[in-house]
Amino acid sequence: MEFYKSTEAAVISLLFLVLVFLPMEKVFPAKFKQKFFRPSWILDLCYFFGQYLVWGTLVLWAMNFFRTGLESIVPENFRTSVASQPWWLIAIEVVLLSDFIIYWGHRLQHKVDFLWRFHKVHHSAEHLDFLAAHREHPLDSIYTVGLINLPAFILGFPLEAIAGLIAFRGIWAIYIHSNVRLPIGKLRILIGAPELHHWHHDLERDRGNYANISPIMDVLFGTYVCPDHEPEKFGIKEPFPKNYVAQMVFPLMPNFIIKKLFRKPLEKSSTNASTDL
Repeated sequence: MEFYKSTEAAVISLLFLVLVFLPMEKVFPAKFKQKFFRPSWILDLCYFFGQYLVWGTLVLWAMNFFRTGLESIVPENFRTSVASQPWWLIAIEVVLLSDFIIYWGHRLQHKVDFLWRFHKVHHSAEHLDFLAAHREHPLDSIYTVGLINLPAFILGFPLEAIAGLIAFRGIWAIYIHSNVRLPIGKLRILIGAPELHHWHHDLERDRGNYANISPIMDVLFGTYVCPDHEPEKFGIKEPFPKNYVAQMVFPLMPNFIIKKLFRKPLEKSSTNASTDL
């Protein structure tokens, strides 16, 4: 029964995203020739249902576990004072603190090889749209979601007060991956947009644009990038499996096994078509 309900919720969510983002991608496309059923569409659909039916539960369990452990760091009277603030002030504090933390955490994902081995699953997408946003390794999701919610866990921000913000972040993450280009002029310094995040998915591992909602952190720390055109290609330069199960297992394997068992086959198959499942 629970699996049926989860499947139903996943299907409804997928239909909602199609109704919201498909018209935008057709009217304001970033890549004009990209089709809805583009290469690796089935692979990203596997990631979508994997998040809803399997890995979402793991991420929620991890968040509850870490929240319980972190709540004791700050004195209870301070946490109570934080929770008693107006909701709008709490929202501003959460955005600023979480954006600062996720900026540096995201930047580390591209700098530190151990973090990159999980994060590159997300960057292995060679076509961006609202479905590609769901291509994430579950351990990478735990890391990212944990950093975003870290201020709330430690300082005691009431989750009910920032529930709308949490939902907005989720939709925003999907939007900035969508095949949409809606230039907003100089406002893009304050408000993130697909045109910024698309450059983050450029083939270069350390291209820039690590911020979450607002690009302010990228502007402040010198990683803001936004040419007036789309990147020629998305993805990663490293050999990487093309199917769902292999992409789940690949980051967990020691380097010596990867070099022995995967390097040559991956390089050999890089020019050949492969299945998504």
